[in-house]
Amino acid sequence: MSQTVFVLEDDTDISRLVQHHLEAAGFAARIYANPANVLTDAERQPPALFLLDIMVPGGDGLDVCRRLRSHPALSAVPIIFLTARAGENDRVLGLELGADDYITKPFAPRELLARVKAVLRRFERPATPSVISFEEVVIDASAMQLKVRGELTTTTATEFRLLDYLARHPGRVFSRDHLLDAVWGDARFVTPRSVDVYVRRIREKIESDPENPRYLKTVRGAGYRFEVPRPVQ
Repeated sequence: MSQTVFVLEDDTDISRLVQHHLEAAGFAARIYANPANVLTDAERQPPALFLLDIMVPGGDGLDVCRRLRSHPALSAVPIIFLTARAGENDRVLGLELGADDYITKPFAPRELLARVKAVLRRFERPATPSVISFEEVVIDASAMQLKVRGELTTTTATEFRLLDYLARHPGRVFSRDHLLDAVWGDARFVTPRSVDVYVRRIREKIESDPENPRYLKTVRGAGYRFEVPRPVQ
């Protein structure tokens, strides 16, 4: 069965181009010129991925992203922004809202498809999953689930991959560039500043005091280190 991509794009020429290349690559594409029915349709049949323009009539992609990330059944579905807003601040805002990638117009169809496939690969479960558990945090790679203090905590696919990667290498210091290669691969929109955004989002979910993190530490001038507390003897 084809994976379905929901595309929010009001420019007819662009939406036709995107639909053509998605379908040629084996995806099913549903096109929306405005946000009115995106969430209700997704509730009936969740897509594999959302591809959102930011500036559309009757709302904007940023608001759709916010609503998706707060929706219990849709919060983990990957989101890519496809937009003419190319400033770094726009990219960072998109990341802070929970987007998994950010593609600026004009774009090459081949690059668009590569980025869609790359984001979907991040969402795939690992071949040899295992559970990491310490104190009040449980990271279950097989289900791609995070539990904190006994409560299921929603994460995006990218947030989960970054957290899982760091937690599986406790005590090691990773530079931002290393984390970019390990988690995002060739996603060119991501910058070292983007890594900081994701680290902040993870801390807000796992730390009792995100401003004074116990697990995910900053190593000044070097990067980040994950510390798993040792049990008291």
